[in-house]
Amino acid sequence: MIAIRPRPRAAAVVCLLLLAVSGCGLSEELDRERNPERRPTPTPSLAPPPMEVPSPPPEPAPGADVPVQSAQGCPPSGLRFAADEGDAAMGLRAMGLTVTNCSGDPVEVNGHPMVTVLDDEGEPFPEVRTVEGTDRVSMAPEDPGPEPFTLAPGESAHAGLYWRMHAQSGVYLDVALRKGGTTQTIRPPQPLDIGPDNVLGTTAWQPAE
Repeated sequence: MIAIRPRPRAAAVVCLLLLAVSGCGLSEELDRERNPERRPTPTPSLAPPPMEVPSPPPEPAPGADVPVQSAQGCPPSGLRFAADEGDAAMGLRAMGLTVTNCSGDPVEVNGHPMVTVLDDEGEPFPEVRTVEGTDRVSMAPEDPGPEPFTLAPGESAHAGLYWRMHAQSGVYLDVALRKGGTTQTIRPPQPLDIGPDNVLGTTAWQPAE
């Protein structure tokens, strides 16, 4: 009987097939251990970089050239004025006004502040009338009335401003301790929605508690 030997090339092909089958089985087994639920592995995708949206240019500040009282030092008058955040209820508006004696001399106080409402360009608001007392402002509290007192260096006094809500806003206040006194321009934290043809009532200065 004559034995038939496999050709070397055929044997090599058989070995390669066995290695391929064995390799595929090993790869499937490793994948099964990493992902037992056999969920498809997501392919990472490259997201496009976000588009940069240019910011709009800042709007110019209203009344940039209005000479507002400096926040540093003491004004030549020796008096520093400030307004608070204000309050509103049922159309009635209220704002506190403070004067501080930053000089080295006592100041005599007696009466109401002198206040002029200015627009965003620093011009007086048309037809806004400032009056002493609160009788002409509906629902405003009663004015306690003037009483003379001395404001020692470092001490402060308060007064109230009252008006009825209107459509347009005043941005600045020209303020003096009394009629005929030296005025200073301040910018309250909030505008006064007083508009034209309106009344600004003031209460008399009272010593700060």
